Formats: sequence, C-alpha cells, structure tokens
Amino acid sequence: MRAFSRGVLWCGVPLLIASFDASAAVPKPTCRSSDKVETGISGETTAADVSSGANLVGFNCNIDLVGKVQGEGASWQHTAWKNCSYYDQAQNPTGLVSPGTVVVDVSNPASPVITDHLTDPSMLDPWESLKVNPARQLLAGDQQPSTGFSIYDISGDCRHPVLKSSINIPGSSGHAGQWAPDGKTYYITTILAVPSLVAVDTTDVTNPTPILQWSPPAGSGINGNPIYHDLEFSKDGNIAYQTAIGGFGVQGADTNGLVILDVSDIQQRRANPTIRILGSVSWDDGSIIAQNALPITIAGKSYVLFTDELGAGGFGPTAGAAACAAGKSNAGFPRLIDVSDPAHPTVVSKLQLEVADPANCNRVQNGIPMTGHTPFGDGIPLFGYSCHYCNVDDVDNAKLAACSCFAAGLRVFDISDPLNPKEKAYYKPPAQGAKVLPGSQYYLFAGAGFSHPVDWAPSKPSFPKDRGMTNGDIWTTFQDNGFAALRLYTPPAADNSGCSATGTSSVSLLGLLLVAGMLVSRRRPASRR
Repeated sequence: MRAFSRGVLWCGVPLLIASFDASAAVPKPTCRSSDKVETGISGETTAADVSSGANLVGFNCNIDLVGKVQGEGASWQHTAWKNCSYYDQAQNPTGLVSPGTVVVDVSNPASPVITDHLTDPSMLDPWESLKVNPARQLLAGDQQPSTGFSIYDISGDCRHPVLKSSINIPGSSGHAGQWAPDGKTYYITTILAVPSLVAVDTTDVTNPTPILQWSPPAGSGINGNPIYHDLEFSKDGNIAYQTAIGGFGVQGADTNGLVILDVSDIQQRRANPTIRILGSVSWDDGSIIAQNALPITIAGKSYVLFTDELGAGGFGPTAGAAACAAGKSNAGFPRLIDVSDPAHPTVVSKLQLEVADPANCNRVQNGIPMTGHTPFGDGIPLFGYSCHYCNVDDVDNAKLAACSCFAAGLRVFDISDPLNPKEKAYYKPPAQGAKVLPGSQYYLFAGAGFSHPVDWAPSKPSFPKDRGMTNGDIWTTFQDNGFAALRLYTPPAADNSGCSATGTSSVSLLGLLLVAGMLVSRRRPASRR
C-alpha cells in the first residue's frame, strides 16, 4: 500500500485499463490537439469526410509530413539505402513521361529530389521484387510477369545506380522476391506460375546464374500446392519465411498463412540442392492472400510480423457481404507469430484496426466507394482497408511497426509488448480524386469518370535512422501522392515519476487527489482517529 500511496502507479492506470479492453481492435492512439484526426472508427474515411472535403486535406496523428515528391505516382514497392529511396511505377509506356523505377535523393528530407529512372526490362515493372541488399549494397528486381532479372550497384553514388547485369531466366515469371542476407542469392517468387521459387546465385553480380527452380511436392505445406507470395530470411540465410496463398480468390479458404522453409542447401551451395518444409500455420479469420512475413526479435524472442493483403471475403462486389456473413473481417491485417519453434509457429496477437474488427464488418464491408469502371466491377475498392507491407524500427529489437494499409494509410504500432500491441500514429495523405497519375496502379483501373476518395498506401516503409537520418523518420510511397518523408512525433521527456513533464491527465489528477487525501489521513494525530 505504501508504494500505491506515493502515486507510483498512477501513470500506469491508463495502460492497465487498455490491457483489459475486450475489443478485438488494438487501442487507438491519443493524438495531438493540432492533428487532423479521423472522425470514424480507426482506419476509416467516412462519407462525411468525403462530403466535407476533409479527405482532400488528409489525416494525421502523432506523425508529420516532412517532404514529398509526387512525380508521376508510385506502384507497389519501395526500398531505401543511405540517403536514397527507390520505388517502382506501373508499366504504362503510353502514359508515363519517364517510365521505370524512380530514384529519389532524400539527403534533405524536406526537399526530396528525383535523380534517375532505371529502365531495363526488369525495372520497368519489378512489382513487389524491388529490394536492396545492405551487405553488398545492391539493388535488384525481377520482371512482372516475365523472365527478366537485373542487379544494380548502389555502393558508390546511390542517386545513380550502376547496372551490373540484366538477364532472362527461362521458366521464371517474376512477381516478388528477396535477397539472402549475405547478398549472394536472390529468390524470385512467381505467384500464379510454376515453379514457386527460383533461386539465383548472385555471387558474381555481372553473371547471375539460376541454382534451383522449385515448387513444393503435392500434399505438402499448407495445402497440396500453395501459391507463394513474398518472402524474408533468417540472418544466416538458412531459413526462409514464406507467405503461402492457399485460397486465392476463394471466400472462406483456411489455407492462407506462413510456411517456414529450410533453404540451407542453397545457402551452403550443396550439390543437388532442395528445399524442405519445417513448419506452417494457417488461418481463415482475415485474409485469403498472404503477403509478407518479416522475421524480427522483440525482447530477445523470435517472431514473424505477417501481413495479409485481402479480407476473408475474396474478390468482387459480394466480397464484403460474404466476409460479414461468416463473422470475419473484410480487411487483411498484420499479426505477430511466435517462431521460436519453427516446427510449430503460433499466432500470438493481431494488429487489427477497428475497420478490421469483425464486429465492424457491416459498417465497412464495401470499403471506400469509388466511381467509374474497374476490372473488378463498377465502384469496387478492391483492397479496401487491408495492410500490404510492414517494417520495424529495428529487426533485432523491434519496438515500432509501420504498416502500409491501402485505404487506411500508413499506421504505426507499438509492438514492444507483442501480446498487447497498440496503435501509436497514422498518416493518410490527401486524396487525389479524379487526378490519377500514370505511374500509379490506380491508372490501370481508371475508366470514364473514375474517382477515388482515398489514396492507397501499398509499399514497404523504411526507417532510415541508421543511415544518418533523424531518428523517427519513416520513408514510404503512396500511389498518387508519390514518395513521402514522414517524421514521428517525439513527446517530451518524462520526469522521474514516469509521468509526462508537460501536463497531467484527468486520470492522473484524480489519482493525485486521492493520494493527497490518503496522506492527510495517515498524518492525523492518534487522538483524532
């Protein structure tokens, strides 16, 4: 009782309350008074926001736009090295003035500048394969959906990458991909084609050579022949964390999830290499399309931060209604998976916004309505509020996760307690309406009268703090807003009590009053008791 009477616990009261919240959604952040906050449930852009024009201004909470370069729009992927950022554009030769992968100099985050465009066949449309290898300072990508593969050297002037090789790999059909950490192997995932994985020896960057083209044997993995999407690796390169799409486009599929692969034969360059499945975990409560599986460490324990790109309802105009009828989410969301035992990975928590809470499914089942024609039907928002890619501030000691969540924008979560994640900040850029840029994937959906009241956040964010930039900076791209340099708000330092040095919450004030009363009571003379 003595520690309690001294007020030590009062600053923790709001956290204790949040930890017992029964909602499926993570706790919402407390925003600054100057922020342009969302008016609906977390992640949502409401009809009132669109009517008032608030969506054209954008929304932010505890994060600010430092600088941007819109260019001709952006596509699915973003990566960075040193003071440079790289992002792809939609392959649209008839509409783009400067096609290819865009290079941005972010030496001054307040004024980023486009310095180059990479235009070999693979970089005209590398889709989700555009990745940097820090160990060897290389940039690579594979050609969607074809046989091209190229490597650039960015070790010198990263503003002007140097092409080292551009080859064709028969049998490959590029979509996503990733480097082994040592930079001596690049893995191509082919999604709707066989083989599922293509491993390329990149030891000699001027002469990359295919090592293995592999698909899992029938009856293995999450289902008989899973479709592989993007992947990440353990630090030694011996284990791949692979996303498997078990129910592509099928409502109610329960075979979507994580597959953990032993790729040591390739990493160690053993004769007659093969790939072995170590373990897997699947679910049906929020997605039919697994996207990315990032291995991280939180407080010394191994996890995978996993993202799903669609909700449980599948594609098409009835997707939302199907998800709601099944009691599931119509938005894909991130989740944390304990991979301490690779044979038995276990989901430990879900990073759900309120728009991804099944309890709100009927409210947001159709996402954000759009006008005009798309390949998926008139007015279909497709990805809705789903989350596509996440990244963390430090893979060895992760505390923050930044996730690109399409219509919900960039969301930042506190994952320092992996069992109790909570939202810290968000940024939703200004909607561009009918202004559709040719480098954006929106352009491919455009038709007569096409308009959209939100911009998509699709790409993998980057924390450039280890590259000489300000701690708290996050770089990312949006489809029609292009490249953005953002900065997290850092609250004032706490005093020794653990409370904010610049203000007292109503809960803390109440606590102080109660404690004061208790102290007065304890100090009364015995004769008055």
